[in-house]
Amino acid sequence: MYSDDAGEECGRILYISSVVAHRPLAGTSAYAASKAALEGLTRAQAVELSRFGITVNCIAPGYFDAGMISSVEDDIRKDLQKQTPAGRLGHASELAAAVVYLCATPLGIANISLPSEQPVVGTILRAGLPLHQGVLNYFDHADNAFISAYRKHHKDGSFDIRLEYVSSPSLEGRILILADPMLATGASLVTTFKAILEYGKPRHTHIVAALASSQGIEFIKKNMPEEVDLWIGAIDEELTAQAYIVPGLGDAGDLAYGEKQ
Repeated sequence: MYSDDAGEECGRILYISSVVAHRPLAGTSAYAASKAALEGLTRAQAVELSRFGITVNCIAPGYFDAGMISSVEDDIRKDLQKQTPAGRLGHASELAAAVVYLCATPLGIANISLPSEQPVVGTILRAGLPLHQGVLNYFDHADNAFISAYRKHHKDGSFDIRLEYVSSPSLEGRILILADPMLATGASLVTTFKAILEYGKPRHTHIVAALASSQGIEFIKKNMPEEVDLWIGAIDEELTAQAYIVPGLGDAGDLAYGEKQ
């Protein structure tokens, strides 16, 4: 505990978790479970202690050129390095900088808007699950809807959208958020939206995508009602010959969970 610039008492609690809590390796069951529990403790204490001016955070480091990693075999180290977006292991100084930032940043006060009602968050299995979870991190009391939809490809290179399963609470008069990481042609999303209307007409629909094509956006605008807002992280101007987003990212489900037969 210490006093901030305004003379108010405040404090910092910082836990160190691990990437293993999210992407465990063989033989790390106990370690992964303990680190995952630590992150749950962080969330609970953040809620409990915030009224006392105490912030609670948790850092989940990736693989660093120190500690346990220094004792593993070289081929394993090289494999872990390939899995790292930066293409290298982290440095202790980088972790230290994050620790200093979280401990030194003063606790401020801000007015925020809270939803008066919880939305329904829907997604297409399996491609949308990672983004679906990301949305739930902010709307953690939301209801959920799941749709099984996929491209059925034909020999001439064309495809149509097949739906096999829909699970949803009532949508009548609700706020609906549809999470789709990559919006390519827009056909899957439009088909999904029409199918899910069986559960009621949403008052308003928000479509959230990390990446979308211009063609997909235009298709959504032409085939969905005006009560739909698009929230897009980035827009790509064209699709590949296979109707995937350039530069050929492929299937979002395959990228997240591995290729299917």
